[in-house]
Amino acid sequence: MKLELLCFPTLGLTFNYGALLGWSAVTGSLDPLSVLPLYSSGFCWTMVYDTIYAHQDKYDDMLIGVKSTALKFGDNTKVWLTGFGTAMVSLLVLTGKMCDQTWPYYTTVSLTTAHIAHQLYTVDLNNPDDCASKFRSNTQLGFVMFLGIVLGNLLKKEEKSSDKSVEQEKTVTH
Repeated sequence: MKLELLCFPTLGLTFNYGALLGWSAVTGSLDPLSVLPLYSSGFCWTMVYDTIYAHQDKYDDMLIGVKSTALKFGDNTKVWLTGFGTAMVSLLVLTGKMCDQTWPYYTTVSLTTAHIAHQLYTVDLNNPDDCASKFRSNTQLGFVMFLGIVLGNLLKKEEKSSDKSVEQEKTVTH
């Protein structure tokens, strides 16, 4: 394998490093069974949106010799992106399972699934304006996913607080 093939995933690996840092900052630990699926789902998502972005200027890339996932995946781009999108969603579900997430989290994972599926089904990889529009739509997707994580965790805290109250009530009445 040539070095140039290693450059494609670099953006995904570096952009999503924040998941590892944020996790350890919030929890005080780095539980690989929980955080690695989250990190990996972010990597897969980056491969999806960055490849769509790369299709905007793929003809210029060909002329000047720039290597990109748009050129590497070529006519099989949607197949590759479907694989990355499927892996992304599966890893988000696994992350939720490992973190005992609640229904708001899974609701936003469902919305994320619908967004990615729609995006991949409708994107015209030969239309730079459509690629730009699909790329930009990932900003809203990131917000939806963030909202699901926050609301899911708030509900977990509320449920734990409610469980403690019930336990205290049982202790007092017995």
